[in-house]
Amino acid sequence: MGEPLLDVSDVRKSFPVRGGRVRALDGVSLRLGRGETLGLVGESGCGKSTLARTLLLLERPDSGSVRFDGTDPFALSGKQLLDWRRRVQMVFQDPFGSLNARMTAGEIIAEPWRTHRSLHRTARDRAARVRELLDLVGLRAGDADRHPEEFSGGQRQRIGIARALALNPDVVVCDEPVSALDLSVQAQVLNLLAELRARLGVSYLFISHDLSVVRHVADRVVVMYLGRIVERGTVDQVLERPRHPYTAALVSAAPTLDRTARAERIVLDGELPSPLRPPSGCGFRTRCWRATDECAEKAPPEVHGAECYHPLRTELTGVS
Repeated sequence: MGEPLLDVSDVRKSFPVRGGRVRALDGVSLRLGRGETLGLVGESGCGKSTLARTLLLLERPDSGSVRFDGTDPFALSGKQLLDWRRRVQMVFQDPFGSLNARMTAGEIIAEPWRTHRSLHRTARDRAARVRELLDLVGLRAGDADRHPEEFSGGQRQRIGIARALALNPDVVVCDEPVSALDLSVQAQVLNLLAELRARLGVSYLFISHDLSVVRHVADRVVVMYLGRIVERGTVDQVLERPRHPYTAALVSAAPTLDRTARAERIVLDGELPSPLRPPSGCGFRTRCWRATDECAEKAPPEVHGAECYHPLRTELTGVS
């Protein structure tokens, strides 16, 4: 992949709660290349959003390192930190709650320039750039004067994407950006994100629990479970030939129109364990149909593409 734009190494993050500390991130490492889309998948509570907040500097890791273009953003301050924040933006999950109802679409898109004043100093420049961004995301210039309640859900998400692009970022963190939209609208927004990546060269960290969505947009996939990465690889490696039992269960649960694919569903017993008291050894062993006594003693090595997950569990029932 060459030198990564974003390099996360062994990041750990926990939060104090009554009775102890919750380990939200437990040694997470990943890389994001320039112009790449990295899919981050896993159940609710696995640590995806905490990782996103850490990469946006909204949370400081307990240990580990985050390097962006060779720089530690947590070591920056003042103007250097302000300049860095311009380079990493976010598209939120909820296209209804993430826009200020009292502001027009044009005001929402232009709001980042109130902080980053070096960009588009004059009102004329800002208005022209707003029109460009609206056109870029498939909206009309006249939409700048309309309020969020006058738009559909998909149109509101387009406004959110335009706002994220207003500062010409290098990385956009997309946190479940289409989960609140109808299926037909999801496809429109996903196609828009792909077009913008090709046109602007922006990189995406795409967080989702929907494997069909990740398959459509991502180059590589990272699978998280209970604060840890359990499998990673290209889209084909992970989603077509999963090696970890948890990934296999996720793939088996994803809907498909391919009648030739195996229909056997892997049903996981039990709920996601509490991160306050995670299982010993392998965190997935309490729900794994192939677990052995060894799994309670040590965690298995992380899976990279087609490498073997564990000598005792290389063949996964019901998964091709």
